[in-house]
Amino acid sequence: MARRQKGGKAGSPKAKVGPGRRTRAGADDGAAAAPFGKSWATEYRRRRRALMKVMGDDAIAVIPAARVACRNRDSEYPYRADSDFHYLSGFDEPEALIVLAPGRKAGEYLMFCRDRDPDKETWHGRRLGVERAPAALGADDAFPIGDVDDILPGLLEGRRQVFHTLGKDQAFDAQLLGWLNRARSSRRAAASDDPDVFVSLDYHLHEMRVHKSRAELATMRSAARISAAGHCRAMSVARPGMREHELEAALVGEYVRQGATHAFLPIVGGGANACILHYTENRDELRDGDLVLIDSGAEHELYAGDITRTFPVNGRFDEAQRTVHDIVLAAQLAAIAEVRPGNHWNAPHEAAVKVLTRGLRDIGILKGRLDALIRDEAYKPWYMHRTGHWLGMDVHDVGDYRMGEDWRALEPGMVLTVEPGLYLPASRKVPRAFRDIGVRIEDDVVVTADGCEVITGDVPKSADDIEAFMHAARESASP
Repeated sequence: MARRQKGGKAGSPKAKVGPGRRTRAGADDGAAAAPFGKSWATEYRRRRRALMKVMGDDAIAVIPAARVACRNRDSEYPYRADSDFHYLSGFDEPEALIVLAPGRKAGEYLMFCRDRDPDKETWHGRRLGVERAPAALGADDAFPIGDVDDILPGLLEGRRQVFHTLGKDQAFDAQLLGWLNRARSSRRAAASDDPDVFVSLDYHLHEMRVHKSRAELATMRSAARISAAGHCRAMSVARPGMREHELEAALVGEYVRQGATHAFLPIVGGGANACILHYTENRDELRDGDLVLIDSGAEHELYAGDITRTFPVNGRFDEAQRTVHDIVLAAQLAAIAEVRPGNHWNAPHEAAVKVLTRGLRDIGILKGRLDALIRDEAYKPWYMHRTGHWLGMDVHDVGDYRMGEDWRALEPGMVLTVEPGLYLPASRKVPRAFRDIGVRIEDDVVVTADGCEVITGDVPKSADDIEAFMHAARESASP
């Protein structure tokens, strides 16, 4: 997906602990919740310990769950856990709060969550409950979320630094400041003048999230596989006369069939709509002779895939379409070749820009010396986004792209997209044969010890392979 700033999502309650593991169905008998898989319990514990080691014993971290968001009246948006909250806990319920208090003798990892409530669970779904939370989540202790006003001020006492992301949830920020003021009042009564300092949790936690563990990479490969299956399904059923939303249904239906959902609103743009980078209306007819651009990815166990393919609705590229597609594919392959440890983040973009600019000159849109065209960014009216972004729990995942003034170096375990494109809307500057052609090709790429691994390669992307795949799909569908 072409990079832009994205907001989070929230919605209705759903009790879930750890990737793919739901709490046991037990009714009101207090039955123990099903534990994490052993590897994920270890993974969450490692992450918490790593963060607390950075924090030090005079600090405390406070991380709230995502809020439920109302769509209209009594209808809610589908609930999606806050990525940072889930990264540290594996817990997928709203109205919850993580507290990490390094060095606290009575327990360093505390969870505030909802009590069991048979009536509310009948209406809205099962809850883990306070009694079951420590065993299920690996927490040292758990408390009812309704008691947080009474307990939090005491936990803040004696802590010189508070690790928290201000501005993400202003209502929670106000609560936290209230608890902090109560803790300060108590310290003044005890003749303590220790200063209080807010430290952005983002900087440290998001740096951890940039580097994916083996468990995360395994989950991301699953998300990539499901994403690829959805794209292949859409490519196999595409026919002139269909509407864009019919392809979207085939795509997302495959995600759902495999136990996933979409990581972001799918982009299905036929003809000129492919020149709109974040086109999501998905309602127009797919016409014979047009290309269709699909940018979509599955979210599997809270990790995202992100693939873009552009293919002919009727299964055959015309000469101009193939020319533009080949330019974009060459740019993508050149960019992927630059994904390796030690290369800087911008190296793939620079490689793609060089190929795309040359291609624009070859088809008569640009004129002049290649180095001057690149220096002057003459390509930007037709290629206006970056060549990729970090990928992980968020489709545009967290992490810095620069370290100070310099582009950061790529390291093993990082995951990024590589997605060059060309967008040639109708204008006098575009030769008639190329007007209203939009092409983007995107794959998910893992930086390895000696290069990179493309984990979304199951979807055809060369013009020849796309045509062969679509032809075979049509043949198999014929009576």
